[in-house]
Amino acid sequence: MAGKNNISDFRKEVKAILPGQQVYAEYIDRFAKGTDAGFYRLIPQLVVQVNNEEELQKVVSLAHRLSVAVTFKAGGTSLSGQTISDSVLIEIGPEFNRYQILDEGRKIKLQPGVRGGFANRQLAKYGYKIGPSPASINAAKIGGIVANNASGASYGIVTNSYNTIEAMRLVMSDGTLLVTNDDKSREAFAQSHTALLKELSSIRELILNTESVSDKISSKYQLKNTTGYGMNSLMDFEDPIDILMHLMVGSEGTLGFISEVTMNTIEDPANRTCALIFLPSIKDAARCIMPLRSCKVSAAELMDRNALRAVEDVEGLPAFLKELPLGTAALLVETAAHTAEELHRQQQEIVEKLSEVETLFPIVFTDNEKDYNTYWKVRKGLFTSAAATRPGGTTCIIEDVAFPGEVLDEALPELQVLLDKHNYHGSVTWGHLLDGNIHFLIMPDFKLSWQMDNYKAFMHSLADLVVNRFNGSLKAEHGTGRNMAPFVEYEWGSEVYKLMKQLKKAVDPTGILNPGVLLNDDAEVYTKNIKPLPEAHPVVDNCIECGFCESNCPSRDLTLTPRQRITVYRALESGEVDSHKEYKKLAKAFAYKGDESCATDGLCALNCPVGINTGKLIKDLRFENKGSLAMATADFIAGNYAAFNGVARGALSFVGGLQRVLPEKLMEKGGSFVHRASGRSIPLWNKHMPLGAKKVNTESDVRSDRKVVYFPACINRMMGNDADTQSKEALTAVTKKLVNKAGYEIIYPENLTNLCCGMSFDSKGFKGQGMNKLKELEAALLLATDNGRYPVLCDMSPCLLRMKELMDERLNLMEPIDFTLVYLKDYLQFEIQDETVMVHATCSSTKMGLDNKLLELARLCAAEVIKPEKTGCCGWAGDKGFNLPELNKSALRYLKDEVPERAVAGYSTSRTCEIGLSLHSGINYQSILYLVDKATNALEKRS
Repeated sequence: MAGKNNISDFRKEVKAILPGQQVYAEYIDRFAKGTDAGFYRLIPQLVVQVNNEEELQKVVSLAHRLSVAVTFKAGGTSLSGQTISDSVLIEIGPEFNRYQILDEGRKIKLQPGVRGGFANRQLAKYGYKIGPSPASINAAKIGGIVANNASGASYGIVTNSYNTIEAMRLVMSDGTLLVTNDDKSREAFAQSHTALLKELSSIRELILNTESVSDKISSKYQLKNTTGYGMNSLMDFEDPIDILMHLMVGSEGTLGFISEVTMNTIEDPANRTCALIFLPSIKDAARCIMPLRSCKVSAAELMDRNALRAVEDVEGLPAFLKELPLGTAALLVETAAHTAEELHRQQQEIVEKLSEVETLFPIVFTDNEKDYNTYWKVRKGLFTSAAATRPGGTTCIIEDVAFPGEVLDEALPELQVLLDKHNYHGSVTWGHLLDGNIHFLIMPDFKLSWQMDNYKAFMHSLADLVVNRFNGSLKAEHGTGRNMAPFVEYEWGSEVYKLMKQLKKAVDPTGILNPGVLLNDDAEVYTKNIKPLPEAHPVVDNCIECGFCESNCPSRDLTLTPRQRITVYRALESGEVDSHKEYKKLAKAFAYKGDESCATDGLCALNCPVGINTGKLIKDLRFENKGSLAMATADFIAGNYAAFNGVARGALSFVGGLQRVLPEKLMEKGGSFVHRASGRSIPLWNKHMPLGAKKVNTESDVRSDRKVVYFPACINRMMGNDADTQSKEALTAVTKKLVNKAGYEIIYPENLTNLCCGMSFDSKGFKGQGMNKLKELEAALLLATDNGRYPVLCDMSPCLLRMKELMDERLNLMEPIDFTLVYLKDYLQFEIQDETVMVHATCSSTKMGLDNKLLELARLCAAEVIKPEKTGCCGWAGDKGFNLPELNKSALRYLKDEVPERAVAGYSTSRTCEIGLSLHSGINYQSILYLVDKATNALEKRS
């Protein structure tokens, strides 16, 4: 075991290797970043972030020299305790994510920071995807997917990481780099690590010459198996470097670091469908597997009655789920083909092969994409959805076993009996039944003294059931981690276990790589350092810290992610922090990293299987922290909103006047000084700061039977274009011109200058003031629309979303994209402009499902339309781009590289977002209505 006494020396020396912002010693960072999706907690003494292979080599070399234990972490979606540490945690940084498509999609080269879902979206353009398909694929990163030998719903022993790897770049425990598909690197490694390669060859020879061992290994990998090291590497390959490369797969960071991997991909047929098949019992579901294995089936996912109960309220699922009998089980069966005819034949074959199996309803395959996506979204989020049903304050423990297909119908009922015997009556069972791979969730309350002893007894009984009775695997795909490390020898036997320890010693002689994971001499390590999930706030109490939310968060590379915010907030609320001094430090740090830097955009809820909106938590905390003076100020502004808006327009015009006469550098320095001196209360100037908008002309230029109520958002009544924008017309004027061009008469709500949807108040925690402004606007719109007779256009999608969520359902509320496609398109003549444009879907547009409609509208107007794939929420978040510009900069870190030189302009549906997009892209962004106006003429009147 590596020593821990040299952390202070490591901390000092690593600062000479990495930029200061990549070294995290503050408690809040160590606590937050030390969290993963598993059910254990360790707090690292230091977290360092690496953005490339060179940095990684230097850090590992330093750890080797100082004998400091290190653990690697990518997406943090591991479930068995393999990415936590009480020493040094090495986190994959946001720049360690390059990729390259090879051989027209048949192969892909990936760095460890690429998310699996992102890789698949790139490969889909060529008709391929990566083999592994874990439920967490949109959050999990390639480094973890390969290091855990993830598989998921796909055939686990055919298309998992192990069987689709072609080459690797890997960093050994001493910092040496090995490139497995480079002859010079292999030769150099053979000279520098001769003893290691000889040892691997020696172990291989011993295995081949020991029949009991070779037979054991051969039989074990007929099933999914990630218990211990991948010993099949020593039988499947002869060259010791090839053995080493495949040993890295599933080694959970205990043998080396995978800095790049080349994978063979698998075909991803365009035609696919699925059927949700309901069966009387889990035993009946198990009986379907052998027939299904003889069909062209790409997945057969099991859900027991408790699993179905956990998702029965999900929109799009059959209403009868709530009425299913006790004991019911379901199979989600998928088949895919290159042609519709082939797909139809495969469906028929599946129905025929299952004709003798009793089902509760006839087998029906989906005929639409919406149902297909709903079923799979529910299935992939099942772990989180099931965990959300747990009683408050209990722990979530997920296990992951596999049984041979031939005994599934006997093994699954026996597993349920075992769960009931140990009082886990609320347990949830699901899994990849095609592979005999079963997951189940138990929810013990370790605050009760008897529960830990019960859990220990259960684990030993489980090991006996899986290994001795049914010759299965104790870990099928989630990795051994700390959870199953004490049972590796039980499954494999002493001979193979001894060889595993020999391998670890040979590859990592100083034992610095992820000690305690996969192999562990502590027989009770699986019961220690259990992570608490205390009740803290109703908005987030269902969170199990799975990390699915993180890829959508604009602050993920700046401060904290939604998962980390919840983790820290729970610690503050539950008293998990050791001392009052540490509590105060943590609370102070959370004020900026947890609260102030949260964009509260709510996109985290889209990725969360149970819809947790961490932004709502932060808004609630802001509301609780408002004092009487702040409330009085908000009341005054809300009551005098027209005057406030006028002052803001005047201030913007004044700053614009300075900009016209002063050099840009002087404006930047002066603006920065004023911003800092005001404690960030005065917005930071940038060259895309808008000028004050002209007053809205509310006189309608057209009289028509076709009428629309136009509500210009207060931001657009306040902010005009910036000084560099070619079009000097205000958005309110362009919108009026465009709507009139389509032959509509515009009605403006009365008292327009005082109207606001209240979002700017609500996002800062002024709930009452925000709701009062919303209700004031609602009354004005009901009057203007004749109680919903006419549609309402709001020219900013964030405001429109709030209005749709909270206003009277009689109002037909629309933002620019949908309004144009529904009401304007048929009355305009479009002329495609010969230019390349960028588009940005705001958070609100995304939440309303308008991403594709934005592309549709832009393609009516421009020859080439590009929507960046790495850029999500811009992080401007109302006014945070002015007062917390680092959030906007971090959120848009990839944008400039995604904008090609041929792009001439960018378009969106939020004026404030467009400021940040312009600032960080190199082109000007405006409302999509500018592009529509540019590309359209009024339809010629038909004679």
